[in-house]
Parts: sequence; C-alpha cells; structure tokens
Amino acid sequence: MRKQVSVSFMVCGLLFTTCLIVANIVEQKLIAVGPIEATAGLLIFPVSYIVNDLIAEVWGYRKARLIIWYGFLMNFVAVAVFRLSILVPGSGNFHQQEAFALVLGNTTRITVASFVAFLFGSFLNAYVMSRLKILQHGRGFSLRAIASTVVGEGADSLVFFTIAFGGVLPVHDLLMLILTQIGMKTAYEVIALPLTNRLVKWVKRKEHTDVYDTGISYKPWKVRDI
Repeated sequence: MRKQVSVSFMVCGLLFTTCLIVANIVEQKLIAVGPIEATAGLLIFPVSYIVNDLIAEVWGYRKARLIIWYGFLMNFVAVAVFRLSILVPGSGNFHQQEAFALVLGNTTRITVASFVAFLFGSFLNAYVMSRLKILQHGRGFSLRAIASTVVGEGADSLVFFTIAFGGVLPVHDLLMLILTQIGMKTAYEVIALPLTNRLVKWVKRKEHTDVYDTGISYKPWKVRDI
C-alpha cells in the first residue's frame, strides 16, 4: 500500500520552508519595534517556530526532523542560486547589480551563522515540544509551546549572533542583542498562541492524529526514520 501525503502536513512543510527563505532575504533591513532595533526577519522567522511546534505536536518529532532537514536543504539551494545569480554577468540592459547583490547577497560568515543557528534552534524546539508532551501527558500545549520557543529561539539567537558578530561587537552589546531577540521572538509566540492553539486542535481533528514520541531516536541525522 502506497503512503499518502497529508495535505495539512505538506502545507506546513511549504510554509516552514517559505518562512526560512523569505527571512534570509529580508533580514538585512533594520526595522524599529518601538525603541528597539531589529531585523525585518523578525516579521516572519518566528512563524517557522510556530509551524515547528505544530508539526512536532501533531505528527511527532520524526516528522519535524524531516521538515527541518528539507527546509535546510531548500534554504541552501536558494542561497546557492542567489550567489550564482550575483556572480553571473548582467546584460547591458541591467543596471542594478549593486542593489541586487546588496539585497540577495550575504557575507559567508552571516550565511554560515544562519545555517548553523537554524539547525540548533529548530531541533531543540522540536525536542522540547516532544519531551514535554510526554511528561505532561498531552496537556498544557501552551506551556510547552512557549518553553520550546524560549529554548529554540534562545539557541538560535545565541549561536547566530555569536558566530556572526563575535569579536566585532562588544560583549555587552552582543549579549543585549541576543536577549532582545529572544524576548521579542518569545513575545511573538505568546501573541500568536490563541491562534496556534486553535490551529493545532483543528489539525488534530482533521488528521485524526496526535503522536506521542515513545521509544524513538532523537538523533538529528536519522532522517529515514519517519
């Protein structure tokens, strides 16, 4: 019997990947959130953690692991195409090379920081969701959604800013930047929580699925174990 792909799961995977790629493009713009300066990636990147929560809650850690790796692969492909597009000579009718490179190009250090931070943060987010669901016997989704975001986004921000700006910014400024990012991303999760709760309940009813990760391997590289 052939396995069928759930439409809801497919949509979640597409949304997850879209958030990653779009966040990479817009993160170079600095925006003001009240008195706080942040990157425009804040507008969409936290959505990937909400989707991560939903997948881990409904379909379990193994499906979340699959989506994380495929999201990483698609993000890598997008960055590779951006770099290639910048390097290929433009035609005589193209006069926006500098602006094009500015928007789509990142330094190697920023790119590496983004990739590594994403893997750390996403896997920790899914792991915390999975373990807390078992410990809470399926109750208290809101608590584990917030806890997983604090851990996942915390790891993401810590790894990203340390790799990207370590040795460039003063330690105090770097620490404040990390804490500010964690705080704002967690606030994003809290504000979206009522909608996330309803969405999770709706998907569970629609899919007739509510996975508990008992007896599984949490090793990030076991992608075939789905």
